[in-house]
Formats: sequence, C-alpha cells, structure tokens
Amino acid sequence: MKLVPLDDKVVLKKLQAEETTKSGIVLTGQDKEKPAQGEVIAVGPGGLVDGKEVKMQVKVGDKVVYSKYAGTEVELDGDKFLIVKQSEILAVIQ
Repeated sequence: MKLVPLDDKVVLKKLQAEETTKSGIVLTGQDKEKPAQGEVIAVGPGGLVDGKEVKMQVKVGDKVVYSKYAGTEVELDGDKFLIVKQSEILAVIQ
C-alpha cells in the first residue's frame, strides 16, 4: 500500500534525531530533541483549496523543516509518516 495525498497535503518521513553532537558527545533519549525535519515522500496535486489556487512548491525527495506540532502521524506497513498541509512546511533544506 502507499499513501496518496489529496489537495495541498504532503506526506513526510521524519528524519531521525541525532545520536551524537558535532563534538562527539552521545545523547541519551531524554536529551534528544524531537526533530522537525523530514523527507517528502508524496505530494498532493494542489489546485483549488478553500476557494484559493494552491501551487505545490515541494517535490518528492526534498528535505524540509516543518512546524513542530504540524500534521497527523500515520503508520502504514510498519513505517511512520506525517501528513501535513503545504502551509505547515516552513523551509526546504538545500
């Protein structure tokens, strides 16, 4: 099975939290901050949403930063995904 987003929705796979700092210090589970970054897995078609024309600005494979409390978590075939509105994506990482 696969997720096919509708309208202005985007399916993200969360990027893993860092296990160590840049200086090599190993972080415990409590010290790891919940990452607000993900990779775009699927993109909806955009179009007319709530009476406004929405053009999709992200594409599959983009790495993005999203709002910390954005979206809905979904589990499919043992993998966890996050479905967000495009407006909840703050930036594309280049």
